[in-house]
Amino acid sequence: MPGQSPAVAGRGRLLRFGAALVVLCGLAGYLLVQYEGGGRPAPRCTVLGAGGASYEMTYEQAQNAATISAVGTSRGMPERAVTIALATALQESGLRNIDYGDRDSVGLFQQRPSQGWGTVEQIMDPVYSAGKFYDGLKDVPGYSRLPLTVAAQKVQRSGFPQAYAKHEPDAALLSATLTGRSAATLKCEGPAAAQAGDPAKVRALLERDFGREVLPRTETAGAEVTDDAKAAEQKRTVSVPVAAPASGADAARRGWELAQWAVAQASELRLERVAYDGREWVAGEHDGEWRETGSGEGADASQVLIVTAS
Repeated sequence: MPGQSPAVAGRGRLLRFGAALVVLCGLAGYLLVQYEGGGRPAPRCTVLGAGGASYEMTYEQAQNAATISAVGTSRGMPERAVTIALATALQESGLRNIDYGDRDSVGLFQQRPSQGWGTVEQIMDPVYSAGKFYDGLKDVPGYSRLPLTVAAQKVQRSGFPQAYAKHEPDAALLSATLTGRSAATLKCEGPAAAQAGDPAKVRALLERDFGREVLPRTETAGAEVTDDAKAAEQKRTVSVPVAAPASGADAARRGWELAQWAVAQASELRLERVAYDGREWVAGEHDGEWRETGSGEGADASQVLIVTAS
């Protein structure tokens, strides 16, 4: 401006430069989430696939992935739908339930309240946001036969639709494990829980993710146990019945879905052990891998045993 001193003009340029830098940093952060799905910190869980394929993630990411899968299967959605949902969440948030994003986008799927997805509080609920994604997906004609990028874009209406494609291999690996098709392929490392878990919280989270039908409505008392240690463990154990559909293979798949969901939630729920069909996962042991238990407790394929830390 005419008459403006060099010092004032210099300060003005400095302020404009600072403002531009803030905007660029914000844009860079958004693009990093959009294109890279977030950098992965030190891995705690690993999904193992055929031919040496694997996908590493934190407990937080494992918990969110397991919830997305459970919500899909509880609605009768096929594995392909779960793959599409997981690839979308990998791209949009890196499987983190973040409370920020482009404009008013929030949550696992970066859904926008202003675009009718719900309130911020609703969208920040992983079960709600996953359910809204599946609601949109099931309305896409022939979504299971469409390329993943096309199916995801018809739901999301993203500014970067092709970015979903790079997450398809990882999403397919995750969905095979979390829907139970691949048995004993989720390993979660880490020390045993430092505090006791709560069986009531386990039941609440099971019903939140899978629906109220996942557990019997009335608990039946088991056989009286005289051994004090076994009696204490029985109080800490949640037995989840595995429904037996038409084929045994389907029943086994359901069992592994429940069992691997529990392992993914082990950090949050402070679990000590998960056992199903002759195998068990024990917190802080065997590098987080499943091991055979023989004919002892947990060999029964009709139920998944989830034991909280004491």
